[in-house]
Amino acid sequence: MSTEQTNQGPDPATGPATPARPAPPGDLPASDRAARRAVTVFPLLVIAAGAIGLLWPAHFTGWAPAVPWLLGVVMFSMGLTLTLPDFTAVAKRPWAVGLGLVAHYVIMPGLGWLIATVLHLPPQLAAGVILVGCAPSGTASNVVTFLARGDVALSVSVATVSTVLAPLITPPLTLLLAGQFLDVDAGVMVTDILKTVLLPVAAGLLVRVVAGRSVGRVLGALPWLSAVTIAAIVLAVVAGSAALIKDAAALVLLAVVLHNGLGLALGYGAGKLARLGRPASRAMAFEVGMQNSGLAASLATAHFSPAAALPAAVFSVWHNVSGAVVAAWMARGERRAR
Repeated sequence: MSTEQTNQGPDPATGPATPARPAPPGDLPASDRAARRAVTVFPLLVIAAGAIGLLWPAHFTGWAPAVPWLLGVVMFSMGLTLTLPDFTAVAKRPWAVGLGLVAHYVIMPGLGWLIATVLHLPPQLAAGVILVGCAPSGTASNVVTFLARGDVALSVSVATVSTVLAPLITPPLTLLLAGQFLDVDAGVMVTDILKTVLLPVAAGLLVRVVAGRSVGRVLGALPWLSAVTIAAIVLAVVAGSAALIKDAAALVLLAVVLHNGLGLALGYGAGKLARLGRPASRAMAFEVGMQNSGLAASLATAHFSPAAALPAAVFSVWHNVSGAVVAAWMARGERRAR
């Protein structure tokens, strides 16, 4: 998982916003500028947290039970960035949102299983890679879509729906694809996702609806809260599997790079094949290729082992780095095409 998503949709104080071409950096709202900075700094925070966990694991091995609670903080923050019109926007573009949802939950789980099989990953790592693939969209995908001059409204819609449906989709997919590597209790996993994802998101949305103006004053701080919290999750995961990292770091990194890179490419290709247009295809790329790795790390720690959470920790760093690079490349191409 990564920094908090930036909601480009309607604001309760000003009414519906029209999705438009991103403004120059100096003209961005304060919350958007904060999210942009957080996405840029976030990988550095996570790398630092991972290094601390690797160098001094004994000091943080007891943090594992706190991971679900930390994820709950991130998902509550996500709920605070949502508004009710974000959900009504889904009904206006059911075909595009449906395609994004199917592409996300078909491409990434399938790639996770394929990569785990081809690379002959050990069972714990294989289950971890597959679990990353079965997670909903990453919360930074909206910000990265914005930076890439993509269709932010579509990105928000797909990310929201994939998160809401995660309790129904992630556990059975994990059971189907990872069950050959490790025992998977899909029923307990449903309960865990409801507690750590859906309830905090719903609570955040409720607070946003009831106290929209007050929440608007702190939106700029939410990306940083999420960044620090996810860094703490990575610290706990890395500390719990420090010994394995020294033996399998190169293999896990290869699996993560392939998983993310192929997801970005195939997501963009799905948008192009469906003739959604360039901005929407860019949104599809990031909604497919960027995962809620914080959720994957939490579930892997609770249901498998800290070793199984290692791919999620690495993915949390890598997909933000690759997403920022790809977004910059897409935005640069857009400027050249003018």
